[in-house]
Amino acid sequence: MKPGTNAPALVLVLVLACCTCGCRSKVRYGDATAVETVTEDFGSTDLQMIAKKMVDSLLTSPAIRQSHRPVLLVSSIKNKTAEHIDTKAITDKIRTTLIQSGKVQFTAAETRPEIADELAYQRDSGYVDQATRKEAGRQVGADFLLTGEITSITKERDRLKDVYYKITMNLVNLETGLIDWAEEKEIRKDRKRPLVGW
Repeated sequence: MKPGTNAPALVLVLVLACCTCGCRSKVRYGDATAVETVTEDFGSTDLQMIAKKMVDSLLTSPAIRQSHRPVLLVSSIKNKTAEHIDTKAITDKIRTTLIQSGKVQFTAAETRPEIADELAYQRDSGYVDQATRKEAGRQVGADFLLTGEITSITKERDRLKDVYYKITMNLVNLETGLIDWAEEKEIRKDRKRPLVGW
């Protein structure tokens, strides 16, 4: 080593260079349908299993099979668990799959304010050609209301944690107020912590 060279500084530079090159996390695409078990919390696999069970059951129910493309209105799923669960992601997945089946239709309830604004604009602004203006009072009413809730039970003992989820969904006939279809999906997950660490 040459006289005057600062050995500790050189070592530090080399360590930083190695960390910069070798310590970066690597990002890659994965299979969105692969089983995800990173934690025992509610995850993408749970969402996909729930959606599949609900869609398969609903499409074979008499309420849907005996109707010609009934119109459904979906309400938000009530989250009665202790953890944050994006229940809109569940209803979006179910709604998308049901629409793609071609056997049901959905009202766009969450966009009603925007629809009302657009109808008012077309009617009142003077900018819209009368031949293409859409008339108010022609929206299709829903036949059924799709509702649901998700609950969970969590138990812990020593190093074992057990989580049980149950989602229940109902299809309510808006004319009669009767529940024409109901289904539930149960999921159980557990995690055993190692003796050292998490």
